Amino acid sequence: MDLRHLRYFLCVAEEMHFGRAARRLGMSQPPLSQQIRALEEELGARLFDRTSRRVTLTQAGRMFLPEARQALSQVERAAQVARLAQAGQVGRLGLGFTASAPFVPQVADALYSYRQAHPDVELKLQELGRDDQVARIARDELDIGLIRGIDKPRLPADMISCCLLEEEMLLALREDHPLAQAQADPAIADLAGVPFVLYSNTSSVDFNDHFFALCEQAGFRPDITLEVGSFATLLGLIAAGFGVTILAASLSRLHVDKLILRRLSTQVLSRLWMIHKHDLSPTAYAFRQTILAHNVVRTEF
Repeated sequence: MDLRHLRYFLCVAEEMHFGRAARRLGMSQPPLSQQIRALEEELGARLFDRTSRRVTLTQAGRMFLPEARQALSQVERAAQVARLAQAGQVGRLGLGFTASAPFVPQVADALYSYRQAHPDVELKLQELGRDDQVARIARDELDIGLIRGIDKPRLPADMISCCLLEEEMLLALREDHPLAQAQADPAIADLAGVPFVLYSNTSSVDFNDHFFALCEQAGFRPDITLEVGSFATLLGLIAAGFGVTILAASLSRLHVDKLILRRLSTQVLSRLWMIHKHDLSPTAYAFRQTILAHNVVRTEF
């Protein structure tokens, strides 16, 4: 059934006059009458009683009227949904991130801006390690991932990475630790023999390897006493004096009782990377544009 026939029928039904309906539709009356007759033939039912004085709906026409309105309304809604989906205004966005990512101001601001501009997008957030994010993006279970690492991440051929920011790593320790009270910034060599508590999530593998290499260059291997899988547990154990750890500078926004952050005399860096497939959905593309607007892009691969 031609949708134009439904629109012609509704216009005549509202005007109850073929001449007025034709003018409203921007056409002459004879073609309109022909289109209505074609619709009636297709349906096998007369929709209008026509006399020289008036036009009225038949019983079939009265029954057909609400159904025709509903059908056109549904078609218009479907078209609107398609337009909104193409613009990234509706749909779904799967976003993976490391535990520390939400504490990065640029990431937090980007999430807020995106939610404000795209309130009808279903946003699914998942805290995941690096390898899990890569695997889920490959399976189309996630659209975009935020991971940490020193070097460009190794990704499948259909994925790309973008360095969003680079930030300094700080030494986290209890406030009464000897290195916390030292006047000079601690050096890497000062960490020899100091118990370390590390975040064992796979998102930290690249950074841990990099930090271990720095320790070996300073002539020692770090004394790792604990590895934890929870970010909150890591902070709690450091504050309880179980050891020290290395955290991104953006985490200085957190305030944990008795825990302080100190700069190292030798700068240690971490990079936050955005990873995704080459082809993005409209919702994912919109988020990518949002987060790039909040970050200085250093390198794309």
